[in-house]
Amino acid sequence: MCALNVRPVVATERLLLRGPTAADVAPITELANDLGVAGMTSRLPYPYAQADAEALVGSVARMNPRTDAAFAVEHRDFGVIGMLGFHEMAPGRQELGYWLGRPFWGRGYATEAVAGALRWARSDWRKNVVWAGHFADNRAAGQVLCKAGFLYTGDVEPRPSAGRGGAEAPTRMMVWLA
Repeated sequence: MCALNVRPVVATERLLLRGPTAADVAPITELANDLGVAGMTSRLPYPYAQADAEALVGSVARMNPRTDAAFAVEHRDFGVIGMLGFHEMAPGRQELGYWLGRPFWGRGYATEAVAGALRWARSDWRKNVVWAGHFADNRAAGQVLCKAGFLYTGDVEPRPSAGRGGAEAPTRMMVWLA
């Protein structure tokens, strides 16, 4: 069996990054159904319903493992605390996105999850470049990405936010080089 067909698991000091399962639908729904969370992402709608989480889990199973990957971010004591993923935005251009539920903000979990995912992307997925962006009004996300080694490109792109009703938000683009 090709190693890319195996769902990866990434362990960090406090977290486990793994493929989401049906058992994760309830905590994902609860944590993502917060405008403060969804409004800082491009993909999460608000309100966020159980059907949205079910669709997310189903879509992960259909992802091309050569171009896309998604992880439930599980805390060893608290269970699922958010999601993290890599999506091919253009051929050969993987972009990282992540979100954590509000109760888990400000504790270093996002930085730990992103750093663990980047180690996996470099060693297992053989990626040398990963892109990311954060809405200009979400400075905390920029700090997380900087701590994980991302650098600002100087580009600001308008990106739609499903959580903001599809409205575009200025997005500060960043790059990570292995």
